Amino acid sequence: MLMRTDPFRELDRLAQQVLGTTARPAAMPMDAWQEGEEFVVAFDLPGVDVDSVDIDIERNVLTVKAERKDATGEDTELIAAERPRGVFSRQLILGDALDTGGVRASYDAGVLTLRIPVAEKAKPRRIEIESAKSSRQEINA
Repeated sequence: MLMRTDPFRELDRLAQQVLGTTARPAAMPMDAWQEGEEFVVAFDLPGVDVDSVDIDIERNVLTVKAERKDATGEDTELIAAERPRGVFSRQLILGDALDTGGVRASYDAGVLTLRIPVAEKAKPRRIEIESAKSSRQEINA
């Protein structure tokens, strides 16, 4: 079997994975967990200016976009460039059990943390059971 390697195609693929583009953003690592009556999501965004972060929710789809700009000037020669730059994006589909109107966001030490409360309708509640015997006893008494 003959395999041809195009170094430029491989370089483009690697650049898209690391740098991201507007059409194909780079990955944004995250952790998610439930803490009491809140759903918490933490995104790693080291070196990202908080003003470049955009969060929106539309129809239970949470979208986080951020951009890490190149900190070097035009006349700078990079010796190594391993830190991803460019546009980062992540979408999460939120269930109906979450209150999307009560989302809170904070950004500290390169970590964006979102706290999404559990909706009132999704919280467990106790339902009283009526029995025919108790109803008849109240009538006869």
